[in-house]
Amino acid sequence: MRDFAQITITDPMGAPQPKNFLDRFWVSLLKDSRDLPLMQLTAKITLTLLPLTVLLFFTQGWVWALVFVAHFYLNHLYFKGPFGLMLHCAIHRPLFKKEYEPLNNYLPWCLAPLFGHTPETYRAHHIGMHHAENNMETDGSSTLKYQRDDMRDFGKYVGRFILYGVYDLYLYHRSKKRKFFMTRILAGEIAFYTMVIALCFVNFTATFFAFIFPLFVFRIVAMLGNWSQHSFVDAEDPENPYKNSGTCINHKYNHKCWNDGYHISHHIFPHLHWTEHPNHLLQNQQDYAANKALVFEDLDFLRIFILLMQKKYDRLADHVVNFNGTFKSKEEIVELLKKRTEKIVVGEAVPA
Repeated sequence: MRDFAQITITDPMGAPQPKNFLDRFWVSLLKDSRDLPLMQLTAKITLTLLPLTVLLFFTQGWVWALVFVAHFYLNHLYFKGPFGLMLHCAIHRPLFKKEYEPLNNYLPWCLAPLFGHTPETYRAHHIGMHHAENNMETDGSSTLKYQRDDMRDFGKYVGRFILYGVYDLYLYHRSKKRKFFMTRILAGEIAFYTMVIALCFVNFTATFFAFIFPLFVFRIVAMLGNWSQHSFVDAEDPENPYKNSGTCINHKYNHKCWNDGYHISHHIFPHLHWTEHPNHLLQNQQDYAANKALVFEDLDFLRIFILLMQKKYDRLADHVVNFNGTFKSKEEIVELLKKRTEKIVVGEAVPA
């Protein structure tokens, strides 16, 4: 536990300036020049992972084995996190100027399937449902009804999402009469699975490792992330973003994944640019203190998940930031952490 007054924010609060002709070209296409690093990442993936995916279908023997190792490393160990959170940024704030708007389809339709995303489902889920419902019971990815430090409940959570997630999402938008999202979900799902089935007849092994395996990995990782981001929820005020989300600061994860650790401010201002989240924290310390918001220093959401499942609340408490002396002791933080991971049934009276 450290007092916020003693902490210096080291997470990204700006973006690099264009250094060469190619950088200036990317910036000329972008709505916001601060998104230049996203374009640089897009170019790297296009020039490496995309051709490696093609080579999986057209090589054999030891050459295929080398291609597979390079593809697996880049997909699952190097690019997966940065790409997923780049896509997250891009669906909240489209990257390209109006005259280049069709280019906004490149990430979800051309690159996203390489990482296990069906083209339109992520946007329909995250923008159309998750933020609209704010982790409440009508949110298909809500964590409320689960014991959030229990591995069995997490298994139920992931299993339900894999089996019924897209179906539930479609029914949600149908109940809201949102034809735009319904159409996009169907178009993306049909296009993806048609492509996968067709490619299975070309080369099943390549199709499995290029598209099917990443699909399951992404959905498990996505649910793990959402679970960790919404593990600590105040049963008395579950709609309050300060009390239903967590934030991670001063960790290399934020440098690699576009300040994704700042989940409280993301739910307060979903369209806030990724470079502006640290300033929100700095400028709203009183609100964080008043709500006993849970901000963790030098932890990422994966580590929070692991410590939760091990029930190491004392270790979690060591990383909680103390705003203006809100918490008087480590024991007080541990008690709060435990209380905010308990199952919540909305509408039931909260025990005193």
